[in-house]
Amino acid sequence: MSKTKSIRILCVDDHPVVREGMAAIIGTQDDMTVVAEAGDGQSALDSYRKHSPDVVVMDLRMPVLGGVEATAQIRKEFPSARIIVMTTYEGDEDIHRALAAGAQAYLLKDTVRKELLHTIREVLAGRHCISPKMAAQMAEHTPHVALSPRELEVLKLIAEGLRNKEIGDRLNIAEDTVKIHVKNIFTKLNVIDRTQAVVTAMQRGIIHLDNPH
Repeated sequence: MSKTKSIRILCVDDHPVVREGMAAIIGTQDDMTVVAEAGDGQSALDSYRKHSPDVVVMDLRMPVLGGVEATAQIRKEFPSARIIVMTTYEGDEDIHRALAAGAQAYLLKDTVRKELLHTIREVLAGRHCISPKMAAQMAEHTPHVALSPRELEVLKLIAEGLRNKEIGDRLNIAEDTVKIHVKNIFTKLNVIDRTQAVVTAMQRGIIHLDNPH
């Protein structure tokens, strides 16, 4: 513990080893201390209520409640909360969602050791931190894609390999309606076929498949 006032930090990640790694990095600093850890978004919200940390380092994709949703809920309840979102993903939609939810910074896990401490101090000072690489990605894809909830459902089923009739059966809508949704998805993503749609959506963080990490 530092004799001076420490920056009180809540570490949130569903992998214990990642939380331990963050705590170890933070523990090297005289002006920082980890006051709590959480393994999912709901636990993060509960921990925030209990500990009122100065800064939250939040994993983006977790079970029970994801990082974006947890960020939104914490900021709604505690408007002055300072949150750094951390993820393995580089998709610009992830960045848009995190920032829209109220996060002040976005870090990739492969750069976290180098940038975490600096970002914590910047966010505590009220500044936003987006790496030049992430900022460039956002600029390249502005404006961000706004798929409707139904289009997102259709896109996810396309990613599972379902055809239009199968998608219609799954969602209990007409095949012609599915075709309209697919056409709208292609237009919004600026692609010409289903494979391109899935690849583009995954690259941009609009959908994620399999393990969230």
